[in-house]
Amino acid sequence: MKSFKYIFVAILAVFISCSPDETPTIADEIDQHTLVQQIENESHIVEMYSATGMLQQGYNLISLRIKDKADSHYVQNASISWMPLMHMTAMEHSCPFSEVTKTIGKETLHHGYIVFQMAENSSEYWTLRVDYEIDGVSYSASDLISVPASPKRRVVSFTGSDGENYIVAMADPINPQVALNAMSAVVYKKQSMMHYLPVQGYTLKIDPRMPSMGNHGSPNNQHLVSGAADLYHGTLSLTMTGYWKINLQLLDANAAVIKGEPVTDTNPESSIFFELEF
Repeated sequence: MKSFKYIFVAILAVFISCSPDETPTIADEIDQHTLVQQIENESHIVEMYSATGMLQQGYNLISLRIKDKADSHYVQNASISWMPLMHMTAMEHSCPFSEVTKTIGKETLHHGYIVFQMAENSSEYWTLRVDYEIDGVSYSASDLISVPASPKRRVVSFTGSDGENYIVAMADPINPQVALNAMSAVVYKKQSMMHYLPVQGYTLKIDPRMPSMGNHGSPNNQHLVSGAADLYHGTLSLTMTGYWKINLQLLDANAAVIKGEPVTDTNPESSIFFELEF
């Protein structure tokens, strides 16, 4: 009888620990993510994560999950969208951003990217509104978000030779190495102050140089071409640590130059470029 009592207690403990009301694996879903901030309404807390725990001017890969205030559980069946908005002294505008999609292999985590083409300042600021639907009920939560300037240039905005306004942002490498680095970027065309469309079929030519080292280049670079998920992919060759200027030329589908100039003996840099230092 005594042994049966111990067995019953052990089984009960296992049952309680595996109760469907508990979510013991949720913490694992944010592995390698750091909380940026929380955006709340009366019903939920929207948690926003990034790899660094902050946002910055340029391309930002962001993860979201929604916590129910009533029972502290994380929602698994939400449909989410968002709208970043820059509040300037004389106007408001948005920026390029992706859809928010469910992260593969995760129960509660969603992700997408936002390209902040300008940083906050003392009188101008960004807000983020998150709209979502759970079981047919719509909700919204919004708050101020901090978007400081990037220490190095990772996004460029310009008017092309076709008269269109473009935003080009580097997504990778985030942690560059002395090696052949996988490089990716996004290319957007401005439709209005609130709408930006990803551009497909163009080519983003790269020419990395080290200005402090005689403006030397590097071998085996591959220009970026459009691929899946709005990203342009190529290869960036970095032969040593230090400061690199990645000179750019944007070409349209007919190979006409939209913006940017080749680096020559008399022209040390393009008018559009990214920067890296490591």
